[in-house]
Amino acid sequence: MASMQEIRGHIRSVQETWKITNAMYLISSNNLRKARKQLADVKPYFEKVETTITDIIHYSPMMSHQFLEPFDIVAQSKRTVGYVVITGDKGLAGAYNHNVLRLAEKAIAQPPHCRLFPVGQVGVAWFRERNIPMELESEYTAQSPNLPRARSLGRFLLEEFYAGRLDEIRVIFTEMVTPMKLEPRNVKLLPLDRKEYPWKPIRRDAPAEQFTYVPSAEVVLTKLVPYYLTGMLFSILVESYCSEQQARMSAMDSSTKNARDLLRQLNLEYNRARQAAITQEITEVVGGAQAGDQ
Repeated sequence: MASMQEIRGHIRSVQETWKITNAMYLISSNNLRKARKQLADVKPYFEKVETTITDIIHYSPMMSHQFLEPFDIVAQSKRTVGYVVITGDKGLAGAYNHNVLRLAEKAIAQPPHCRLFPVGQVGVAWFRERNIPMELESEYTAQSPNLPRARSLGRFLLEEFYAGRLDEIRVIFTEMVTPMKLEPRNVKLLPLDRKEYPWKPIRRDAPAEQFTYVPSAEVVLTKLVPYYLTGMLFSILVESYCSEQQARMSAMDSSTKNARDLLRQLNLEYNRARQAAITQEITEVVGGAQAGDQ
């Protein structure tokens, strides 16, 4: 059995760990609440942009545009795909980073040529250790997502798309389906796929509306897509950040519970050791008194 001094030292160590994990849980909870509010404040605007794009696609079914998936789809093996891989800047978030990187590794192993644009220091370090070429290294952090950062990233990706250096833009991130279910996703942002934007009329018997786009639907789509891309990137950055905070909350909550259980066990061991020491002292005192009487 360990000595009382050793057990006390172990108890102090577990108590310090418990304080840290509990504080990290509270911080992640606060960050999650702020990020959700930030996304809710701007979501209606970007939803309206997406609805307008859906209307353009529906009322111009034969339109050919650089931002639309061509009718004669380019062979997948000839495409250059850009992957924006979003991880965290820190660990201690369970399997959050591992799941995203595993999906990214699977994606870049496919035949099309790919370029990597990591967001988050964990992903940067992971690709660097494996000597996997990447771009925008260390330029974008996963902490505190905001619109200017999403706009900057979207502008760079659009420039590459305009120049023909990217044929497709995808994002690999983690979606928080429920607080207890986090799933890594591989989502295509550009070019827009007509099948992904089905038109949903308000009523089945509603008359078909007629829209006129000035100067043309092509020009309006050209103006809208950068805003759409910014909104999608911002939403995904916030969603990933929320997923990371939720994963860290779950990991810290589990660690805190384990620390409590360990403290209870250590307190029992300490009480047993203390009782054994008291019993031994009493035995020694009684034995000494009996020896003195003789």
